[in-house]
Amino acid sequence: METLYQLGITPSRSRPRVSNDNQYAESIFRTCKYRPNYPVKGFASLTEARQWVLSFTRWYNQEHRHSGLNFLTPNQRHNGLSTQILEHRKQVYEAAKLRHPERWSGPIRDWTLEEIVWLNPDRVKEPASKGFGCLEK
Repeated sequence: METLYQLGITPSRSRPRVSNDNQYAESIFRTCKYRPNYPVKGFASLTEARQWVLSFTRWYNQEHRHSGLNFLTPNQRHNGLSTQILEHRKQVYEAAKLRHPERWSGPIRDWTLEEIVWLNPDRVKEPASKGFGCLEK
């Protein structure tokens, strides 16, 4: 603990080994570790580390299709291409279902995305007497 304080690091106050402590950081770490060129033995220099992180960031934003974005890349989402791409996917799925209805037991996949996404949304509590949500404080 003393070393952490000397380095200017404030230790987490959360319980140790809790899987949902920082699910966003854990998710990106897992993605890093499963890349084919992940440096399991570390980096030889700071320059090498920076180059690898830059390469990873480019891949992550421009090529990696995120399941949370309905398999779009972040660049496709941020550049306004998501509506066009997802509409095309919807048409492909609808055409496939028309050609082979026996392969489908229900509706086609939902290719929509939420307009606004929050990392830590406020929890909505439904009152028993009304159907309107109110924010829990």
